[in-house]
Amino acid sequence: MLRALIFDVDGTLAETEELHRLAFNETFRASGLDWEWDQPLYAKLLEVTGGKERIRHYIDVFGAKPVLDNSAIAGLHKDKTRRYTDLVETGGLALKPGIEALLTEAQAKGLKLAIATTTSRPNVDALLRATLGAQPFDVIAAGDEVAAKKPAPDVYLLALDRLGLPASCCVALEDTLNGLKSAQRAGLACIVTPSVYGGTGPFPGALKVVETRFGINEIVAWLESK
Repeated sequence: MLRALIFDVDGTLAETEELHRLAFNETFRASGLDWEWDQPLYAKLLEVTGGKERIRHYIDVFGAKPVLDNSAIAGLHKDKTRRYTDLVETGGLALKPGIEALLTEAQAKGLKLAIATTTSRPNVDALLRATLGAQPFDVIAAGDEVAAKKPAPDVYLLALDRLGLPASCCVALEDTLNGLKSAQRAGLACIVTPSVYGGTGPFPGALKVVETRFGINEIVAWLESK
């Protein structure tokens, strides 16, 4: 029996990644760095989950200078988070088509709602305030609460623990291969809704890869035909 939906955030609830990119670049300029992440580069960097991890990867793999220590990277990321939440709160984002209707239908049917994301909690809160004006989720598990980020299963396992439910009665919604792997490693069936920066797949083992709007009845039917 389906009892809960667990949502990723960036690219799943909303197309947030372009605002993240802009916030990173604003932060770099304000810090006196000559780094500039254009869209093709950012798409490559998104293969690494987590903002601090992405900056470290940019230094270590792309040879960006200066080489920053972990404390400096954490400071950059804190400033980037502030800039991102400011951008979100100016009204620059909307939920992806069909998401609000799916949340409303799930609540009406008595399903629990959760978030499992690699982004930090302030980013999640800012998005929910700006798009929903309320907090419909029973559980939020964020990337700064776990040791390992996606594709590790940690954040989904944390969400399941807080829900008090087994993976067998929950479905995850994701937009990337790393997110799909994370959900699968936690034992979850996962629907993939492709996004601008999420890649074109393939998404092996996904319960469904779908770009159109769908509801709870469709999810149940996909589970039954699994």
